Amino acid sequence: MAKVEPRALSAALKNRELSRIYYLFGADVTGVEQMTRAVIKATVGGSEEFALTKLNGRRLDIAELEDLSGQFNMMSEYNCILINDYNCEKPYDDMRGKSADDVTKKLLEVLKNIPEQTVIIFNVTGFEVKVQRDFRTNVNVIKDKNKKLADFAAKNGVLCEFPIKTSGELAKTIAGKVSSRGGSISLENARELAEMCLCDELVIGNEIEKLCAYADGREITGDMIHLIVHQRNDTTVYNLANAVAALNARAAFEAIDELQVDGDNRGAVLYAITAAFLDLYRAACARKAHVSVEQTAADFDYGKRTFAVKNAFRDSSRMSIERLRRCVVILRDTNMMLNSSPADPRVTIEQAVTKMLSR
Repeated sequence: MAKVEPRALSAALKNRELSRIYYLFGADVTGVEQMTRAVIKATVGGSEEFALTKLNGRRLDIAELEDLSGQFNMMSEYNCILINDYNCEKPYDDMRGKSADDVTKKLLEVLKNIPEQTVIIFNVTGFEVKVQRDFRTNVNVIKDKNKKLADFAAKNGVLCEFPIKTSGELAKTIAGKVSSRGGSISLENARELAEMCLCDELVIGNEIEKLCAYADGREITGDMIHLIVHQRNDTTVYNLANAVAALNARAAFEAIDELQVDGDNRGAVLYAITAAFLDLYRAACARKAHVSVEQTAADFDYGKRTFAVKNAFRDSSRMSIERLRRCVVILRDTNMMLNSSPADPRVTIEQAVTKMLSR
């Protein structure tokens, strides 16, 4: 079946088109977990207790896997084995006397000989598989040692990547979840909720529960979202960067108020502000060089934060590269000042923002 999109895999499962090997990975961990459950359901149905074996990829005993893969189950048509977080880069925590390539080679030998009644699912939820965009084919290509196992799965079964969803895609999901709970939310407000939660589906799910309970069947409005949803620091920093880009002093200092800078968090806050401006600077340079969003995200290993690159491409047009460079220099000097003097952190950061707002 080779490499497929999540929708195509869902359709295949509904049509009972099953494969013997699945490799599921990607920045959208929730999507990986949901598809894993879908494959298990399609394979063993209600016989999980008898026909499903779960193995920890970090402690995978390949001899045990070989024995398990050859078993027949009287309660189900298939024998299903789920292997979570097998990492070809480092199969075991303790690799003394072992070679990662040799371990994976032994694993592939076992996989070549699994019987027809066995389905093996590899899913990755605890580490990042490194990918890079291939613009000749316009698809992501795995660029670490996990490519060997992924390519084997693509050749002999199914390889499926779950990239992080955009706020627009999540807006439809949010609207559907709210509707299933007897409420309603506009797509515009759903998109804002997704962006406030940094497109993290686990966080979004928690916020939906709170909002639905508060709305009690009424439409979830923008005011409710701002009242109930916790504004994450990353989002506030993003608002601060936008305010500086728009030369909006009032919005910039309101964002500083929300960050509540003090001696304990000054390093984290300044790091976050600097990261936001570096995003804008990289995006501005990439746009000038005609480099795409996907290639920029891959070049700088943004991983789950690809949405930040997309936002930076959108917003960096309001500031010149020269001005963005000056902002980065100001933040560098601010960091040096905070680390070398007893200056008040909030006052120091406010002074930096004032300099960045200056034309």
